Amino acid sequence: MKEIFIDADIILDLLAKRDPYYNYSAKLFSLIDSKKTIGFTSPIIIANMNYILTRILGKSKAIKNIQKIVTILKILPVDEKIIKLALSSDFSDFEDAIQYYTTIGNNINFLITRNIKDYKPAKIPILTAEEYITIYHLST
Repeated sequence: MKEIFIDADIILDLLAKRDPYYNYSAKLFSLIDSKKTIGFTSPIIIANMNYILTRILGKSKAIKNIQKIVTILKILPVDEKIIKLALSSDFSDFEDAIQYYTTIGNNINFLITRNIKDYKPAKIPILTAEEYITIYHLST
């Protein structure tokens, strides 16, 4: 079974039903929910989701949506080693570097995002939700 790390934009596409990305995010989470893929994220992404969704949906709805996400996704720890790797990396965005090294540090082979260009230094496949589904789950 494939393991994937899911970046914030993919979760936001799902929860905020952002077109034209919602359908592939929903399909991706359906794969995770049906145990065809294992999904991971970080506590930083969860914190960012809370901030953004509270602004969009209000606090109560934001919390309900995040509670659903944390029952589907596994939350990986971010430790000192990851922070140091991110600080010394070639990534232009510190937060992206944290997500990348969280993925690498947990031996996850795919990072799913819409911001592929932000992950140029990556040495693992960085895919959109659409690419991941098309390449690995076309028959699903």
